Amino acid sequence: MPELPEVETTRRGVAPYLDGATLQGAIVRDGRLRWPVPPQLDAILSGLTVRAVTRRAKYLIIHFDSGSLLIHLGMSGSLRYVPATTPAQKHDHIDLKLGSHVLRYRDPRRFGAMLWHVGPLEFHPLLQALGPEPLTDDFNGDVLHAAISKRSAAIKLVIMDNHVVVGVGNIYANESLFHAGINPTRAASTLSRAECQALATEIKRVLALAIEAGGSTLRDFVNTEGKSGYFQQDYYVYDRQEQACRICSSPIRQIRQGQRSSYYCPLCQPC
Repeated sequence: MPELPEVETTRRGVAPYLDGATLQGAIVRDGRLRWPVPPQLDAILSGLTVRAVTRRAKYLIIHFDSGSLLIHLGMSGSLRYVPATTPAQKHDHIDLKLGSHVLRYRDPRRFGAMLWHVGPLEFHPLLQALGPEPLTDDFNGDVLHAAISKRSAAIKLVIMDNHVVVGVGNIYANESLFHAGINPTRAASTLSRAECQALATEIKRVLALAIEAGGSTLRDFVNTEGKSGYFQQDYYVYDRQEQACRICSSPIRQIRQGQRSSYYCPLCQPC
């Protein structure tokens, strides 16, 4: 599933084409996504000018004077800026019309979303309970320490909870914990303030590096130009079970937590 760096990579890719552009409407070939696409989307968007393209957690938000379009890439979604004459393929479900070009939403598994919202975004049911953005000043070691001080669950599961901090998916949780020297199975409440500061710092650093690398190559993820990201070349633990740790040469171990795979070095991340 595309995580925060992949979504931010997409935002940066589409923003130059959308900022200030006036839409001629939308073509909805198949509106059966995770939630139904508004059947009147073409009429809603026709003639609207894009004021900004932002991101909240893993949601892309296209802002207009009269409302906002929320886009979630789901497990396999992508957005590509292509000539309007480009033939649509089987899984190309929606086009946002931009004159000679379209912003094309492709989603083989149809688990993404494209929703219209009128009113303050902070009250949208999908956004109102989200935690702080990890790459802003709203998130730091003190904030993390306060959020997890009474949580007995494993720290990896806790930092993947969007109520604690948004956008830290499985890949980047594994990598951040490794660089902070924290075992993924430790009870969150046992982390000291100093350890929380180290973990918050690594979450910010790892996510920033992944964004600069264009995200990771995750099965279906490609950026707006159809190219894969390269952060997977820099993994220290994720998907490297039984391979030598890049720091101490110990074999990387794999376990299951919350139905997801966790990876860690037993020497660099002691229990």
